Amino acid sequence: MTQPATYRHLRADRITATLERLSARIRERFPTAGLAQVCAELVASSRTLSSEAAALSRPSLAWPVAVTILVGVIAALLFAGFRYVHVDGEWASPAELIQGLEAAVNLLLLVGGAIWFVLTLEERSRRRRALDALHQLRALAHVIDMHQLTKDPTVVLNAHKTANSPERTMTRFELTRYLEYCAEMQALVGKLAALFADRMRDAVVINAVNDIENLTTGLGRKIWQKITIISDLEEG
Repeated sequence: MTQPATYRHLRADRITATLERLSARIRERFPTAGLAQVCAELVASSRTLSSEAAALSRPSLAWPVAVTILVGVIAALLFAGFRYVHVDGEWASPAELIQGLEAAVNLLLLVGGAIWFVLTLEERSRRRRALDALHQLRALAHVIDMHQLTKDPTVVLNAHKTANSPERTMTRFELTRYLEYCAEMQALVGKLAALFADRMRDAVVINAVNDIENLTTGLGRKIWQKITIISDLEEG
């Protein structure tokens, strides 16, 4: 008997659990740092967005009912139009027939547009909700990047500060750990975005997810470059 596949899809609960552990590690290492609050916000967003991604993957019963009602209305309108062409057992005159056919064509076009609108309404609603969630993740990625922006690895060289230089009190080890936490948070933001691509097959949503993954990968690469510089300076 074939066993159910358990490693083919992202699990939102595992991503949230990883974020919770990361948040605890940051609080223990840097209890007063703003990064701890950002990670706590990311944990809360993970719970909300995981529920949103799961809701978007579930089919809705309201839309098929709406489509059925619309089809019934269309059938009634077409029946009424047919009665207009053939009334009291007598066929309409050619002029009336042409007028009726023209009205029927216009009606079909209008009905076709209404059907297309209703059929795509659910898809557009799901897409809008997914894009709103992805916009939130994109903003969090930039907030995380702001927290590592002033963490200059050259601080280990004891460079001379100016009056407007940011306060740097971290040791080499603390600075490395801080940057590693930022890199982990960026990677997990990308995985939260990937939840929506895993749950949906909408091309627009998938492209938006790819954009966020490229963003977090690029920001994470900059962080790891700083970590590499610190490592090289320690070896030197």
